[in-house]
Amino acid sequence: MEYTLVPLCEYAVTVRFASCIDEAVNDIVHQTAVRLQAAQKEGIMEIVPAFSSLTVYYDPLVAGNYADVCAWLRENIRSSGQDACRLTRTIVIPVCYGGEFGPDLADVARFHGMTEDEVAALHSAGRYRVYMIGFSPGFAYLGGLSSRLATPRRTVPRTTVPAGSVGIAGGQTGVYPLATPGGWQLIGRTPLKLFDPHREEPSLLSAGDIVQFQPIGVEEFARLERGT
Repeated sequence: MEYTLVPLCEYAVTVRFASCIDEAVNDIVHQTAVRLQAAQKEGIMEIVPAFSSLTVYYDPLVAGNYADVCAWLRENIRSSGQDACRLTRTIVIPVCYGGEFGPDLADVARFHGMTEDEVAALHSAGRYRVYMIGFSPGFAYLGGLSSRLATPRRTVPRTTVPAGSVGIAGGQTGVYPLATPGGWQLIGRTPLKLFDPHREEPSLLSAGDIVQFQPIGVEEFARLERGT
């Protein structure tokens, strides 16, 4: 696949493959990220994959200037034969739908002419791909939401969304890893910690992972939250 190199700032360059959200393009993004990480150029500080691009952050005093980094990128990016890939993980996230945990579930159900149980069943039946991590630490943008559940954001965002809240915004779904402001439609909550700075890997989810949601009841939520 063709790509363009775009300077992001004096210490970062973006590799842009397309301008759309597409699973095949996202595959190439992650494959390229793996290939660049394996190349191990001194001075490359971080490689951050996004929907259809990735950004390489570097130390100009070590890796060289923009032209030097671009030369390295061209040498290690191939437009075909993208055979490198990371091991795909499937992460199961338990979710208690509705009630105090999903205050917008009823509104989402009315918007689509469904019952709350139908919305929860359809949402938990999906298989979701982590396209990228962004917005806040550990926040995974998930693709794969059924078009039958696509719902506009709230007209008035909440000033605080509880950590673990599962929401829908347009054609995407996601989980708030931290308590932050947000305007997604909240349909449930998970007791899992999606981001913990004290873990070796702070973010539970990584770009390229597959997520499946598992419905649980209030008692199970409380048990998992206690860690028992």
